Amino acid sequence: MCIMRVTVEASAKIEGVSKLSTLIFLAAATMATAGCKTLPPPTPLAELNPQQAHGHDLFQARCAACHYDRRNDALHGPALLGVFKKPSLPSGAAATDERVTATMLHGRGLMPALGNTLDQTDVDDILAYLHTL
Repeated sequence: MCIMRVTVEASAKIEGVSKLSTLIFLAAATMATAGCKTLPPPTPLAELNPQQAHGHDLFQARCAACHYDRRNDALHGPALLGVFKKPSLPSGAAATDERVTATMLHGRGLMPALGNTLDQTDVDDILAYLHTL
C-alpha cells in the first residue's frame, strides 16, 4: 500500500510539473508575441523633405560609422531604426528630442560628444531624419 501511494503521489507530482511547465511556456509565448509589435517602415529616402534629407546626409557623415539607421541590428552602437516609435531608447531613457539631443551633444558611454561639431540646424535636421525611421 505504501509503495502504491508513493507511486501515485510521484506520478501526480510529475504530471503537475509537466502541466506547470506547459502553462509557463504558454504564458511566456503569449507575452512574447503580445509584446511584438511591428514598427511601420521608415519613410523612403526619395520621400524625405529637404530638412530630413539634409539630416540623412549628416547621419551618413557623422553617425553611420557606428549606428544603422535602416536595419534593426547593432553596429558599434545601437540601431536607430524606429528610435522615436518606441517608448524608450536602448539606454532606457525616454525617447524624446531632448534626450537624443543631449546624447548627440554630450555623448554617453562609448558615444563621443558631437557638440563641438554640430550647430543647432544640424541637430534639428538629424532629429527630423531620425523621426522618419
